[in-house]
Parts: sequence; C-alpha cells; structure tokens
Amino acid sequence: MRNFFTALLLYSISITSLFAQQPEKPTASEIYHDLQQLNFLGSAMYIAAHPDDENTRLISYLVNDVHARTAYLSLTRGDGGQNLLGPEIRELLGVIRTQELLAARRIDGGEQFFTRANDFGYSKNPTETLDIWNKNEVLSDVVRAIRKFKPDVIINRFDHRSSGSTHGHHTASAMLSVEAFDLATNPNSYPETANTFGTWQPKRLFFNTSWWFYGSQEKFEQADKSNLVEVQTGNYYPSLGLSNGEIASLSRSMHKSQGFGSTGTRGNQSEWLEFLKGDFSEGSTNLFEGIDTSWSRIEGGETIGGILYPLEDNFDFKNPSRMLRPLLQAYELVKNIEDDHWRTVKMKQLEQLILDCGGIFVEAVAHSNSIMPREKYQAAFETINRSDFPMTLESITYPSGKIIVRENETLAPNENHRIDATLYSESTTTSGPYWLQEKGTLGMYKAPEHLIGKPETPAPEQVVFNLVLGGTKLAVKRNIVYKYNDPVKGEVYQPFEVMPEATSRIAEKVIIFSSKESKTIPVTIRAGRDHANGTVQLNHPKGWQVSPAQPSFNIAKKGDEQTILFTVTPPKGQSEGYLSPLISMGDQFFDKELITIDYEHIPYQRVLLPSEAKVVRIDIEKEGESIGYIEGAGDAIPESLRQIGYRVTTIPPSKVTYENLKEFDAVVVGIRAYNTVPELAFKQPAFNEYVQEGGTLLLQYNTSRGLVTENLAPYSLSLSRDRVTDEHSDVTFLAPDHPVLNEPNKITQADFEGWVQERGLYFPNQWAPKFVPILGMHDKGEPQTKGALLVAEYGKGRYIYTGLSFFRELPAGVAGAYRLFANLLSLGN
Repeated sequence: MRNFFTALLLYSISITSLFAQQPEKPTASEIYHDLQQLNFLGSAMYIAAHPDDENTRLISYLVNDVHARTAYLSLTRGDGGQNLLGPEIRELLGVIRTQELLAARRIDGGEQFFTRANDFGYSKNPTETLDIWNKNEVLSDVVRAIRKFKPDVIINRFDHRSSGSTHGHHTASAMLSVEAFDLATNPNSYPETANTFGTWQPKRLFFNTSWWFYGSQEKFEQADKSNLVEVQTGNYYPSLGLSNGEIASLSRSMHKSQGFGSTGTRGNQSEWLEFLKGDFSEGSTNLFEGIDTSWSRIEGGETIGGILYPLEDNFDFKNPSRMLRPLLQAYELVKNIEDDHWRTVKMKQLEQLILDCGGIFVEAVAHSNSIMPREKYQAAFETINRSDFPMTLESITYPSGKIIVRENETLAPNENHRIDATLYSESTTTSGPYWLQEKGTLGMYKAPEHLIGKPETPAPEQVVFNLVLGGTKLAVKRNIVYKYNDPVKGEVYQPFEVMPEATSRIAEKVIIFSSKESKTIPVTIRAGRDHANGTVQLNHPKGWQVSPAQPSFNIAKKGDEQTILFTVTPPKGQSEGYLSPLISMGDQFFDKELITIDYEHIPYQRVLLPSEAKVVRIDIEKEGESIGYIEGAGDAIPESLRQIGYRVTTIPPSKVTYENLKEFDAVVVGIRAYNTVPELAFKQPAFNEYVQEGGTLLLQYNTSRGLVTENLAPYSLSLSRDRVTDEHSDVTFLAPDHPVLNEPNKITQADFEGWVQERGLYFPNQWAPKFVPILGMHDKGEPQTKGALLVAEYGKGRYIYTGLSFFRELPAGVAGAYRLFANLLSLGN
C-alpha cells in the first residue's frame, strides 16, 4: 500500500501545469497518499542557489516514497539567467522562474522557499558572491528558513569545499547551509527569528554528491564511499505506470525558461549523499534512521496515531468519506497539541484531508480580475458537500472575523449552494511580487519582515468559510480568485489582484537618439477604474526638452487605454537619463507600469514596476543600412538596432541561403543560435559563401556544450567556458589600429564604462591564425583572455565572433556598446 498511486495523478499533473490556479480536486489515491504524509512526522530541506539547481529526483523520492514534508530553499530567484521563452530578463525573469519552481513543486509535492539574495549573474568564487549578497543578511535568511520549517535532514546540492571550481553562488549556498546548521540552534544568533520561530537543531547534514564532482564515472567508482549513503530513487509505481524518475522529469521540465525539458528515466537509479554533520549510523540507507517520525514523536501523539494508522491500513478507496468521523476526532485532538510547530503543520494537513474525503468544494470568485484598494466588489461563493456526512455552512467572514454572510445552511448531499455578495476590500496596498516593492541593491532584495522567505506575495483578498461537520468547526480560508471561460481552454483561473487607479507605460524601454533630432514618444495610460481622468507629465533629465507640459486624459471604462504623444528633444552632446511619466488624479499620483506575463505552464502574472524609459543621446556613426537577423535563444538586439536607424529583417533558419543573405549589408546571428536552432547545422556553407562574396557575418555567443555543429566558422574556432564577470574589468586594445576600433566611431576606454552584469561569456580559447583578437580582458587574479572579439577576413568579406554581452548591454542603453556594435556592422561598408 505504501507506494500506491493512481494513473490519474499524471492527468492532474498535466492539468495543474496548464491551469495552476484551479482548485485541487484529488482522487482517492491522492487522498491516500496525503494520509500517508499525515502519518509521517519528519521533514527534509534541500538547499541550493538557483531555480533548476534542485535535484527533483531526490525531492520527489523524499515526498512520494518516504512521505517526508520536504522543501527546497533556493537562495535566489534566478534573475541573472537567460530566458528561452521570451524577452523578460532580470526582475521579470525572476518572477517567471519563481513561478516555474512553484509549478515544479506542485508536481513533485515539495514546498518552496527563498532568501532575499539577488542573482546578480555569474560569479567565479564564493568570496565575491558573499560580498555582493551581504553574507550576514542571506545567512540570517537561511537560519530563518531552518527555524521556521524545522527540517530533521538538510541536503546541500553543492560542495562547500570547492571554491573556484563552480559558480560562486553554488559554493556559497553550501557554505551558508553548513554554517546555518549550527547557528539555528543558538538563541543568540539572529535572536529575532529565534524569538519568532524558536531555535532548531537539524539532526544531520548531507551533500548530494555524484560522479560529476569526482571528475568522471571511473574516478567515482574507485573512490572511498565509506562516508557516502546510497539512496535508491528509481522505484516504479505499478498503478501509475511511472517511476519516481519520470515524476521528477515532469517536475524538472517546468524550468522551461532555461530549456530544461527532461525525458523521464526508468529502472534503478541511485543518489549518493555524503554525510557532513550531525548524528548518523554508518551503512544506513534510511536518511531518517534513529529519528522518531511516528505520532509518538509529540506528547499525546500516541492517541492520535491510534486513530489515524488504522485508516491508512484499511483505506476505503471507493468511499473515503467513511473516514470523516475518525479524522474529525483526530482533528480535535491535534488542536490541543502543545507543540506549536506540529500542531500548525498537522492541523493544516488534517483540514485538507477532511475536505477531500468529504468531497467538500468551497470557492470564492470575484466578478472582475482586479479592484482598487478599499474598493467594494462583487463575488460569488460556492459550497458543496459531495458526501452523506451531515454538514452545515454557518457563515462566510473576512479573515478579521467580520461577517459577510450568516447562513446556518444545511449542506444537503451533492446540492450546490451558491451565494452572491458585495465585499469591501480590506487591502490598502497594490498587488505584486513583494520583493520588487522597494528598490534593492545589486546583491539583495528588500522585503517586509513577515514575508521574508515566502515564494510569492499572499493573495490580497481572502474569505473564511465557517463549516460545522458533526459538531466540529472548520474555518476554511480561501483566496478570492477570478475565472472566466475561454472558448478553447474552457475554465481559466487568474489571480484576483489589487491595482492602482491608473498606470502608464512607454513601450520602448531604451530610446536612442543618434542625432539632435526630436522624437515623438508615446505614453499609454491604462485606467484602473471607470471615468479615470487627470493629467500626466513626463519627467526628464536635465538638458532635455519635453512638450506638452501636462496634457490631460479622460478614459471612460476600466481597462481601456489612451495614448498621449510627447515630443522629446535631446541635448547637443552625449547624455543619458530616464523619462518617467507621472499621472495626477485629484490629490493622488501614480508612477507605475503594469506588466503582464502570460505563459501556459505558469499562472498569469501582473507586475507593477516603476514606469520609465532610458533615453540616451549618443554620438554615433554607422555604415550600411540593411541588417539580416537570425534569432537564437531570445534577445532584444533587433529592436536595439532599429533604434539607431538600421532596417532589421528576421531571417527564418529555413531561408538561410546565399541568395537571401546577399541582400543585406551585414547578417547577425542571435545568442546561442548554434545551441538552439538545429537547422544551423547545415547552413555554414551559405554563411561562408555570403562572407566570401563580401558580406559581414557577426556571430554572437554560444555555449561550449550542446552545439548543433562544431563548424561555426570558415576557419577553426574552439569555444571555451572563459568569461569575464566583472563588468568594470579593464579592457586592453590588442589591435588598436584595427578598423573595428576606429571606423566609423573611434572606440576609447570610455566606451567600456557603464556596462552591466558582465563583460562577456563563453569566449573562444583557440582559433586559426586568420582570426585577429581585438580585445583583452580578465577578472581579478586571472590571466588575460583574448577571445572576447575575433575578426577574420574570408574572401572579400569579414567573419566576426564575439562573446561580449551585447544582448545585455544594448537593451540597457550602454552607449559604448552601441558604438562598438555599429563599427562591427560597418566593416566592409
């Protein structure tokens, strides 16, 4: 019985991934699985640095095989990565990757936590990482997570002793975990969380090692494994037709923005864990050996276990509602447990089991998808008892206890009970990711104390259904949601959110002025209520001119938009700054932009960020007009090039022929195209012919692994993992007389000021003599790399390979990056 699942679990997994906010409607087998977890009183925490670092096989094993309450603590939200899905980067990518982690946990059954650490990009060592993160604050967050979750077992994904051999964030996550293991039990360390959650001493700490950390499978097989624990995670669930590895692959495949789709694995699989700290018996394969994980663990638990264990042994899959009376009896006993932690955890689990066994469905749905703070709104409440157990809906209240509806209505079996009501919002602030509400630093986000560690902002509006089941009262809290019917998808759920009365946006986030000519800048105002009217002004940098000064707007319907045109004139010399719309409505001012994120594998997201656009006056010259662009893994280079007057045409991979390429003054290949576009494996002859006949081909960075072809150029070229992560790194001109540094723009050291996140990545480290290295650069304490920018003549044309992070610099409005890119495109023109 222990490993019993149902094939319907796979169906629910697929549905949940598409419509993540639909209420759970578990099958009898899923209810049985939840009962097994209820009867296991043990917890595990997996700790790593980023979304997608977690080992979903091990998390799934701990949840679905061991039945332990299991959490993944990701120190960051993955903001510094790249996005294979769309244009969102930095903060918005962090929102996406947060939701991808939550989607993964809905599949493997784990819980999700974070610290305030900001993924600032690749770091070569943990010393740099912890300096930028603010070690003390991130360590306090790790200690907080341990004290709050109270894991018996902690498992690190990375080795705390391997500084410099992997991403600095990785090693830092393990170092912080090792330190927090001891600090969590000390009341003098971070006393605030000790007072709030109590101290806690985990029983043991492991490092989830593998052959990869040993350098090869052969070295791992020969290694001393006396301190290693082998855990079998390849178990097969016959009723499901899936192995644990297959469930884990479904979970990992939620990391779609990183391209981590995973094929399910079958057969025996082992995970290896190195014992680091605590108390553990050598030779054991049970990670919880010696830890009492039964109800006897807590005072008074034997009586509760005496009620619940027989339910597991004699589970009625045909009619789980027969368990309601003993479950309610156990619920009353759990309410009186003195242990605050286990009382909270087990009451929540029991409440959900009672609802699920009774087929009790409660839902609160608003008539619109958003309101303003303190606004009244309409909602519908649905309650249904799909069992024969006697049940009453006493009332529906706000979380504060204030009555919305007083019912005392008997819920007859399978009779839908619906109530419409007017609610008054208790929200005083707008919705959105809590870690983006205040501006943070390069390495840290800011967060209200009570929200630190939470994966997302709690729903702004909630109600409580007060039910009575056989004399036991249940206060069932539910988020207000919004749903609508889509002609294709059917019932679609979205978050119900609190939005401001008006928002504004400037579509182009970086606006380049390559001459002194004025530009017309559209500002779009969106109404958050009916009859929205007021004025808007466009704040601007000193020396710039904007007109009109304060035009008015009048929007009749909520959700409608009005666009106002401003004329912006730059100063004569080079300058940069921000345009910021400010809306005035009576005595209120609004300066936020509403951004929507809509991908099928995660919930619909709306994010409020400061409404602004960077404006840059650049002294820039260029030769050539027509650019062909072959898209790679997603970047905003084409839009950036249009800003400085190029005509950019996207070329589908199937259309890459010499006849099509020869029409362009230069052709640019997007980032990671040779990793993500299989057709390019066969297109090198067309590229070579284009260059040979006088064209300029610019190939942007690719990763060294997973190339669709090794033939990236007409001459030999070998990629490496060399990168320069310090965006302020000194740059040496290795070929100062080369046209790329002189024509049509004279490139100087000033052009490498103001770069963001990094200089570049995956530089070549070997190349044919025909290539001329243009730039030298290095991180502190490392030798100089020379592969950041390579140019070779081939026939009548020029081939360029660059690992410089133009895909970050151009969208950020870095003037020097524009000037250098224009020089690259101008070669041969």
